[in-house]
Amino acid sequence: MFERKKFDNAWEGKIEPFKIVGDVYFVGSFLASTHIIDTGDGIVLIDPGYMETLHLVIDSIYKLGFKPSEIKYIINTHWHGDHTGGTKALANLCGAKTLIGKNDAKKAEQFFKAEISIKDGDALELGKTKIEFLETPGHTKGTISFFFETEENNKIYRVGMFGGAGANTLKQNCFDYIGCRDDYINSVHRLLGEKVDVFIGNHVWNNNTEEYGKILRKTSENKFIDNNLWTNFLQFCESRVKLIVEQENN
Repeated sequence: MFERKKFDNAWEGKIEPFKIVGDVYFVGSFLASTHIIDTGDGIVLIDPGYMETLHLVIDSIYKLGFKPSEIKYIINTHWHGDHTGGTKALANLCGAKTLIGKNDAKKAEQFFKAEISIKDGDALELGKTKIEFLETPGHTKGTISFFFETEENNKIYRVGMFGGAGANTLKQNCFDYIGCRDDYINSVHRLLGEKVDVFIGNHVWNNNTEEYGKILRKTSENKFIDNNLWTNFLQFCESRVKLIVEQENN
């Protein structure tokens, strides 16, 4: 679990789009997770990904029966280019409003200029969907995580994403900002207090998106619906930071 493949080019990691649960769909690639939420009154898209994979995202949206013109909001979980590289082009294409955490807005300007800055406790409402945001700094200073509800087979599920789980910026000489490690651990502890039935990954290796998607398409078994996935991944994130510190001290 939590294994990352290597590709020479981002677009080589193509994944067929699929419905995860309710109104939540995966439309990304291996190196750049992208999700959409069909709110009934337009689409909310999460992290367009690399500019080099935007064509795959658009193709996947069409394959699922939607259109880019239906996208009303683009949420960017943090400023890094593997999440925001395609934001400006996609927003220009569909006319969507762009969002990012307030403490990442300035750095994100190298890729796009956000119209909405998110702070702790903010919410976005569209159609039947209400998305609630938390500031979860560490990976970047302005990383945001979020939660919302979706319904399938008359059951309500709470969906959640940790918006910046990567440990690469927590290593010495790679810090996004001073104090990032302490913030990251605090963010993980805060997120552990959230109930999440369906964990969607900021990257596919966070929650075995590709593997579970294949199982879902072939057998209809939905391994995404498992509240242990959220807790297990967050505990993994915490232990990984401790391992980094131990390795640096040896």
